[in-house]
Amino acid sequence: MFKDRKDAGQKLAVALQIYKEEDPLVFAIPRGGVELGYEVSKILDADFSLLICRKLPFPFNTESGFGAMAEDGSLYINELAAASVSHKEIEQIIIQQSIEIKRRIQTLREGRPLPLIKGRSIILVDDGIAMGSTMHVAVELCRKEEAKRIIVAVPVASRQAIEKFSQIADEVVVLESPVNFYAVAQVYENWYDVNDEEVLDFLKR
Repeated sequence: MFKDRKDAGQKLAVALQIYKEEDPLVFAIPRGGVELGYEVSKILDADFSLLICRKLPFPFNTESGFGAMAEDGSLYINELAAASVSHKEIEQIIIQQSIEIKRRIQTLREGRPLPLIKGRSIILVDDGIAMGSTMHVAVELCRKEEAKRIIVAVPVASRQAIEKFSQIADEVVVLESPVNFYAVAQVYENWYDVNDEEVLDFLKR
């Protein structure tokens, strides 16, 4: 159990100390992963930026999704989950999320391009992995950009997610994997939705 995202980020940083000598680039997946990514980059004395990904939400339940999209257009669609959504709806949702991705790049990263990924060790940080769609497209983007090594680092993930990312990333660092895993929030004493202002505050620091 973690007190909050700061506590989780500091504990995650301890587990990632072995990568410090590789001069890694830490990417946080906004908005939930930003405070953790900030703590990791501070403790590892590493470069820090945001990699913008968006869940593709169900039209009838926006809290849940059937896939994700990264800022370079990388797409991951869970065919089984997407079976209940029409092709037209999927196209509309992709357009909506691409608009939101552009907004976040402008707002959260001030329109700056991604730092150079090629040849670098990349640590991808989020506050946890449930479905894993956004992390999937983040890994895909880093592969396309020819990262030397991709490390997926989260405080909590399901057993299935650990198995999946062990196959598509180079390393997976997970601190907790509850047997009865139902939501990322279950391992946090203090859990809340992060807003744009808080993200910008961490980037200013």
